[in-house]
Amino acid sequence: MPNFNLLKTKHFLISNMASSSSSSSSTIISAALLVTLVISSLMVASAGNFYKDVDITWGGGRARILNNGKLLTLSLDKTSGSGFQSKNEYLFGKIDIQLKLVPGNSAGTVTTYYLSSQGPSHDEIDFEFLGNLSGDPYILHTNVFSQGKGNREQQFYLWFDPTADFHTYSILWNPQRIIFSVDGTPIREFKNLESKGVPFPKSRPMRIYSSLWNADDWATRGGLVKTDWTKAPFTASFRNFNADACVVFNGKSRCGSKSWFSQALDSTGQARMKWVQKNYMIYNYCTDKKRFPQRLPPECTATVSS
Repeated sequence: MPNFNLLKTKHFLISNMASSSSSSSSTIISAALLVTLVISSLMVASAGNFYKDVDITWGGGRARILNNGKLLTLSLDKTSGSGFQSKNEYLFGKIDIQLKLVPGNSAGTVTTYYLSSQGPSHDEIDFEFLGNLSGDPYILHTNVFSQGKGNREQQFYLWFDPTADFHTYSILWNPQRIIFSVDGTPIREFKNLESKGVPFPKSRPMRIYSSLWNADDWATRGGLVKTDWTKAPFTASFRNFNADACVVFNGKSRCGSKSWFSQALDSTGQARMKWVQKNYMIYNYCTDKKRFPQRLPPECTATVSS
């Protein structure tokens, strides 16, 4: 089981990312905030059916739909990983999925869950889970691409063991912002700052994709730790996929409740996000002056009202 006492002191780099530390010392937060976090961790997404919601796209049988469509597993061995994609394309929405990550020594493996459009100037909203040695925590890697431009990485440790049980990972995407959340706790917000010259994904429909694959050339400590194939097959499990979103079909968009269409973080959400970023963020491109010696990206210094 991961040693989560190391969360604030260990910072492992990935490929092509300059060294930057934003770890913080231990802090005391209010009891009310702790209660809120505990309650949010119990949130469960509405159950979907993987037979109806996704297509298995690769893996030669390593991806399996089980329990009458309620469970999906992806596996990785030395020959191949596996993956799936949503049957529908979406243009804005709130996407939830519950995920239990590869347990034990997962070094070298990457489990992904993301939205992406197609083409060279694609848009993309990423959750990537970088495996690690037994006893060390997973790294949750996030990124946002717009018009083919990414390089907006933020990385986190988690405040729980993501291999012991299922947890809900959510992407809220509306015309004003993108919010990444874990068990209902927001960890990152990327606002629409087109007025400042920052591209924002708002016109290209995207599908949900997920995969489990070998990336031991970069995933764990910059590629220093390789995949231990004696531990294979590695397996990640998914359940309760739910997309409250605008479905695009034949160029037309059909939306559900749209309760999320203008949703923003309230003061409680802002406080919870700041708590996560202060205590569990381990990399933020917006503070990496070695990587951006001339000037930080404009969204890092710009402000916009909610």
